[in-house]
Amino acid sequence: MDKRNHFQSIICILISSLLMACSPGTEKQEQEIDIKNGWRSLFNGKDMENWRIKISKHELDENYANTFRVEDGLLKVRYDGYEAFDRQYGHIFYDESFSHYLYRVEYRFVGEQAPEGEGWALRNSGVMLHGQDPETMTKDQDFPISIEGQLLGGDGENPRTTSNLCTPGTNVVMDNELFTPHCVNSSSKTYHGEQWVVADFLVLGDSVIHHILEKDTVLTYYQPQMGGGNVSNHNPEVKKDGQLISEGYISLQSESHPIDFKRVEIFDLSPYRDDPAKLEEVLELLKVEE
Repeated sequence: MDKRNHFQSIICILISSLLMACSPGTEKQEQEIDIKNGWRSLFNGKDMENWRIKISKHELDENYANTFRVEDGLLKVRYDGYEAFDRQYGHIFYDESFSHYLYRVEYRFVGEQAPEGEGWALRNSGVMLHGQDPETMTKDQDFPISIEGQLLGGDGENPRTTSNLCTPGTNVVMDNELFTPHCVNSSSKTYHGEQWVVADFLVLGDSVIHHILEKDTVLTYYQPQMGGGNVSNHNPEVKKDGQLISEGYISLQSESHPIDFKRVEIFDLSPYRDDPAKLEEVLELLKVEE
Protein backbone atom coordinates (compact mmCIF):
# COMPACT_ATOMS: atom_id res chain seq x y z
CA MET A 1 0.00 0.00 0.00
CA ASP A 2 1.45 3.39 -0.95
CA LYS A 3 1.66 6.26 1.53
CA ARG A 4 -1.28 8.18 0.11
CA ASN A 5 -3.58 5.17 0.29
CA HIS A 6 -2.32 4.31 3.75
CA PHE A 7 -3.06 7.80 5.02
CA GLN A 8 -6.47 7.67 3.32
CA SER A 9 -7.31 4.47 5.17
CA ILE A 10 -6.33 6.08 8.47
CA ILE A 11 -8.64 9.00 7.78
CA CYS A 12 -11.50 6.62 7.01
CA ILE A 13 -10.91 4.87 10.34
CA LEU A 14 -11.01 8.20 12.14
CA ILE A 15 -14.24 9.26 10.53
CA SER A 16 -15.96 5.89 10.80
CA SER A 17 -15.22 5.93 14.50
CA LEU A 18 -17.33 9.06 14.59
CA LEU A 19 -20.10 7.31 12.61
CA MET A 20 -19.34 9.13 9.39
CA ALA A 21 -18.22 7.76 6.01
CA CYS A 22 -15.04 8.92 4.36
CA SER A 23 -15.56 10.99 1.20
CA PRO A 24 -13.27 13.29 -0.81
CA GLY A 25 -13.38 17.06 -0.35
CA THR A 26 -14.47 19.29 -3.19
CA GLU A 27 -12.65 22.26 -4.65
CA LYS A 28 -15.18 24.58 -3.01
CA GLN A 29 -14.58 22.98 0.39
CA GLU A 30 -10.83 23.31 -0.12
CA GLN A 31 -11.24 27.03 -0.58
CA GLU A 32 -13.29 27.35 2.61
CA ILE A 33 -10.56 25.88 4.84
CA ASP A 34 -7.36 27.92 5.06
CA ILE A 35 -4.80 25.21 5.76
CA LYS A 36 -1.72 27.41 5.39
CA ASN A 37 -2.85 30.01 7.88
CA GLY A 38 -4.28 27.35 10.19
CA TRP A 39 -0.77 26.37 11.23
CA ARG A 40 0.45 28.16 14.35
CA SER A 41 4.12 28.35 15.26
CA LEU A 42 4.77 27.83 18.98
CA PHE A 43 8.44 28.78 18.70
CA ASN A 44 9.25 32.29 17.49
CA GLY A 45 12.91 31.63 16.69
CA LYS A 46 14.05 34.41 19.05
CA ASP A 47 13.35 33.37 22.64
CA MET A 48 11.40 30.97 24.84
CA GLU A 49 8.39 33.19 25.35
CA ASN A 50 5.33 31.16 26.46
CA TRP A 51 7.50 28.15 27.36
CA ARG A 52 8.13 26.83 30.88
CA ILE A 53 11.01 24.65 31.99
CA LYS A 54 10.92 21.77 34.47
CA ILE A 55 14.13 19.85 35.11
CA SER A 56 14.23 17.03 37.64
CA LYS A 57 15.88 18.04 40.96
CA HIS A 58 15.12 21.70 40.23
CA GLU A 59 12.15 23.99 40.70
CA LEU A 60 9.75 24.88 37.91
CA ASP A 61 11.12 27.60 35.59
CA GLU A 62 14.74 27.04 36.69
CA ASN A 63 16.74 26.57 33.48
CA TYR A 64 19.59 24.67 35.11
CA ALA A 65 22.94 25.18 33.35
CA ASN A 66 21.18 26.91 30.47
CA THR A 67 19.95 23.50 29.26
CA PHE A 68 17.31 25.02 26.99
CA ARG A 69 18.41 27.95 24.87
CA VAL A 70 17.72 29.75 21.59
CA GLU A 71 20.64 30.23 19.24
CA ASP A 72 20.82 30.76 15.48
CA GLY A 73 17.02 30.67 15.26
CA LEU A 74 16.91 27.17 16.79
CA LEU A 75 15.56 25.87 20.08
CA LYS A 76 18.52 23.92 21.42
CA VAL A 77 19.05 21.42 24.22
CA ARG A 78 22.66 21.46 25.50
CA TYR A 79 24.70 20.06 28.39
CA ASP A 80 27.96 22.03 28.26
CA GLY A 81 27.20 23.34 31.76
CA TYR A 82 26.84 19.86 33.28
CA GLU A 83 29.68 18.08 35.08
CA ALA A 84 27.47 14.96 35.03
CA PHE A 85 23.95 14.43 33.74
CA ASP A 86 22.91 12.80 37.04
CA ARG A 87 19.41 11.81 35.82
CA GLN A 88 18.39 15.46 35.57
CA TYR A 89 15.73 14.80 32.95
CA GLY A 90 14.17 17.98 31.68
CA HIS A 91 11.14 19.16 29.72
CA ILE A 92 10.17 22.48 28.21
CA PHE A 93 6.39 22.95 28.14
CA TYR A 94 4.35 25.21 25.94
CA ASP A 95 2.13 27.12 28.35
CA GLU A 96 -1.22 26.07 26.89
CA SER A 97 -3.26 22.89 26.97
CA PHE A 98 -4.52 21.24 23.75
CA SER A 99 -6.99 18.44 23.00
CA HIS A 100 -7.43 17.88 19.23
CA TYR A 101 -4.51 18.83 17.02
CA LEU A 102 -1.79 18.00 14.52
CA TYR A 103 1.60 18.73 16.07
CA ARG A 104 4.77 19.06 13.99
CA VAL A 105 8.41 19.25 15.02
CA GLU A 106 11.52 19.35 12.88
CA TYR A 107 14.51 18.08 14.82
CA ARG A 108 18.07 16.80 14.55
CA PHE A 109 20.47 15.14 16.98
CA VAL A 110 23.93 16.69 17.19
CA GLY A 111 27.18 16.29 19.06
CA GLU A 112 28.01 13.98 21.94
CA GLN A 113 25.93 12.75 24.84
CA ALA A 114 26.29 14.44 28.24
CA PRO A 115 28.71 12.83 30.74
CA GLU A 116 27.07 9.94 32.63
CA GLY A 117 23.99 9.93 30.42
CA GLU A 118 22.22 6.57 30.40
CA GLY A 119 23.22 4.25 27.55
CA TRP A 120 19.63 3.98 26.32
CA ALA A 121 19.44 7.79 26.12
CA LEU A 122 22.05 8.07 23.36
CA ARG A 123 20.50 10.13 20.54
CA ASN A 124 17.22 9.96 22.42
CA SER A 125 14.62 12.66 23.08
CA GLY A 126 10.87 12.98 22.87
CA VAL A 127 7.68 14.94 22.32
CA MET A 128 5.43 14.58 25.34
CA LEU A 129 1.72 14.69 24.41
CA HIS A 130 -1.31 15.13 26.69
CA GLY A 131 1.08 15.88 29.57
CA GLN A 132 0.21 16.94 33.07
CA ASP A 133 0.35 20.62 34.00
CA PRO A 134 3.98 21.38 34.95
CA GLU A 135 2.61 23.22 37.98
CA THR A 136 1.59 19.81 39.36
CA MET A 137 5.03 18.20 38.99
CA THR A 138 7.17 17.71 42.08
CA LYS A 139 10.72 19.02 42.32
CA ASP A 140 12.29 15.56 41.92
CA GLN A 141 9.83 14.11 39.39
CA ASP A 142 11.67 12.65 36.41
CA PHE A 143 9.03 12.72 33.64
CA PRO A 144 5.60 14.32 33.30
CA ILE A 145 2.68 11.91 33.27
CA SER A 146 2.14 11.93 29.51
CA ILE A 147 2.18 10.09 26.20
CA GLU A 148 5.66 10.24 24.68
CA GLY A 149 6.40 10.33 20.98
CA GLN A 150 9.94 9.04 21.38
CA LEU A 151 12.54 10.53 19.02
CA LEU A 152 15.60 8.39 18.27
CA GLY A 153 18.59 8.87 16.00
CA GLY A 154 20.48 6.04 14.34
CA ASP A 155 24.01 5.06 15.38
CA GLY A 156 25.26 5.06 11.79
CA GLU A 157 25.05 1.30 11.36
CA ASN A 158 22.09 -0.44 12.97
CA PRO A 159 18.34 -0.06 12.41
CA ARG A 160 16.66 2.13 15.01
CA THR A 161 13.13 3.39 14.52
CA THR A 162 11.95 6.82 15.61
CA SER A 163 8.53 8.25 16.48
CA ASN A 164 8.04 5.34 18.85
CA LEU A 165 5.67 5.29 21.83
CA CYS A 166 6.69 5.40 25.50
CA THR A 167 4.28 5.74 28.40
CA PRO A 168 5.47 7.51 31.58
CA GLY A 169 2.59 7.01 34.01
CA THR A 170 0.18 6.08 31.23
CA ASN A 171 -1.27 3.22 29.18
CA VAL A 172 -2.98 3.05 25.77
CA VAL A 173 -5.16 0.62 23.87
CA MET A 174 -3.69 -1.28 20.91
CA ASP A 175 -5.36 -4.13 19.01
CA ASN A 176 -8.42 -3.69 21.24
CA GLU A 177 -6.43 -4.50 24.37
CA LEU A 178 -4.87 -2.40 27.13
CA PHE A 179 -1.20 -2.02 26.24
CA THR A 180 0.95 -1.83 29.38
CA PRO A 181 4.61 -2.21 28.26
CA HIS A 182 6.55 1.02 28.58
CA CYS A 183 7.65 1.40 24.95
CA VAL A 184 6.80 0.04 21.51
CA ASN A 185 8.60 0.68 18.23
CA SER A 186 7.01 2.31 15.21
CA SER A 187 7.39 1.05 11.65
CA SER A 188 9.64 3.96 10.65
CA LYS A 189 12.95 3.82 8.85
CA THR A 190 16.19 4.80 10.59
CA TYR A 191 17.52 8.36 10.44
CA HIS A 192 21.30 8.39 10.87
CA GLY A 193 23.64 11.34 11.32
CA GLU A 194 22.64 14.94 11.95
CA GLN A 195 19.93 15.16 9.31
CA TRP A 196 16.73 17.09 9.93
CA VAL A 197 13.62 14.97 10.49
CA VAL A 198 9.98 16.15 10.44
CA ALA A 199 7.68 14.28 12.82
CA ASP A 200 3.90 14.78 13.00
CA PHE A 201 1.55 13.66 15.76
CA LEU A 202 -2.18 13.62 15.07
CA VAL A 203 -4.05 13.68 18.38
CA LEU A 204 -7.84 13.51 18.69
CA GLY A 205 -8.65 13.89 22.37
CA ASP A 206 -8.92 10.60 24.23
CA SER A 207 -9.89 8.62 21.12
CA VAL A 208 -6.86 8.09 18.88
CA ILE A 209 -3.25 9.19 18.30
CA HIS A 210 -1.21 8.68 15.11
CA HIS A 211 2.54 9.11 14.66
CA ILE A 212 3.36 10.26 11.12
CA LEU A 213 6.69 10.52 9.26
CA GLU A 214 7.02 11.67 5.67
CA LYS A 215 3.22 11.53 5.35
CA ASP A 216 3.17 7.86 6.38
CA THR A 217 1.47 6.74 9.59
CA VAL A 218 4.04 4.63 11.45
CA LEU A 219 2.14 4.00 14.70
CA THR A 220 -1.49 4.21 15.89
CA TYR A 221 -3.07 3.64 19.29
CA TYR A 222 -6.23 4.54 21.18
CA GLN A 223 -7.70 5.70 24.49
CA PRO A 224 -4.65 7.29 26.19
CA GLN A 225 -5.11 6.99 29.94
CA MET A 226 -3.30 7.26 33.24
CA GLY A 227 -1.85 4.06 34.62
CA GLY A 228 1.25 1.90 34.82
CA GLY A 229 4.64 2.97 36.10
CA ASN A 230 7.78 4.50 34.57
CA VAL A 231 7.36 7.82 36.34
CA SER A 232 9.06 8.56 39.67
CA ASN A 233 8.65 10.95 42.57
CA HIS A 234 5.29 12.23 41.32
CA ASN A 235 2.32 13.33 43.39
CA PRO A 236 0.08 10.20 43.55
CA GLU A 237 -3.01 12.39 43.77
CA VAL A 238 -2.34 13.61 40.22
CA LYS A 239 -2.04 10.12 38.74
CA LYS A 240 -5.58 8.71 38.59
CA ASP A 241 -5.11 5.30 37.04
CA GLY A 242 -7.70 4.37 34.43
CA GLN A 243 -8.78 7.95 33.76
CA LEU A 244 -8.79 8.77 30.06
CA ILE A 245 -6.64 11.73 29.03
CA SER A 246 -8.54 14.01 26.68
CA GLU A 247 -6.16 16.96 26.71
CA GLY A 248 -2.91 18.19 28.18
CA TYR A 249 0.33 20.06 27.76
CA ILE A 250 2.96 19.42 25.11
CA SER A 251 6.64 19.42 26.04
CA LEU A 252 10.01 18.70 24.44
CA GLN A 253 12.53 16.61 26.27
CA SER A 254 16.13 16.87 27.48
CA GLU A 255 17.35 13.35 28.09
CA SER A 256 21.16 13.77 27.95
CA HIS A 257 21.80 14.02 24.19
CA PRO A 258 21.97 17.43 22.44
CA ILE A 259 19.13 18.08 20.03
CA ASP A 260 17.96 21.02 17.93
CA PHE A 261 14.39 21.96 17.05
CA LYS A 262 13.88 24.12 13.97
CA ARG A 263 10.07 24.06 13.73
CA VAL A 264 7.51 23.58 16.48
CA GLU A 265 4.01 24.01 15.04
CA ILE A 266 0.43 23.06 15.76
CA PHE A 267 -2.77 22.91 13.74
CA ASP A 268 -5.67 23.17 16.17
CA LEU A 269 -8.42 20.71 15.24
CA SER A 270 -10.67 21.45 18.21
CA PRO A 271 -13.06 23.64 16.14
CA TYR A 272 -13.94 20.51 14.14
CA ARG A 273 -14.16 18.00 16.99
CA ASP A 274 -17.98 17.91 16.87
CA ASP A 275 -18.26 18.10 13.08
CA PRO A 276 -16.93 14.83 11.60
CA ALA A 277 -17.57 15.90 8.00
CA LYS A 278 -15.53 19.08 8.40
CA LEU A 279 -12.83 17.19 10.28
CA GLU A 280 -12.61 14.83 7.32
CA GLU A 281 -12.13 17.77 4.95
CA VAL A 282 -9.37 19.25 7.07
CA LEU A 283 -7.51 15.95 7.35
CA GLU A 284 -7.82 15.41 3.60
CA LEU A 285 -6.14 18.77 3.01
CA LEU A 286 -3.49 18.33 5.69
CA LYS A 287 -2.28 15.07 4.20
CA VAL A 288 -1.02 16.91 1.09
CA GLU A 289 0.33 19.92 2.95
CA GLU A 290 4.05 20.49 2.42
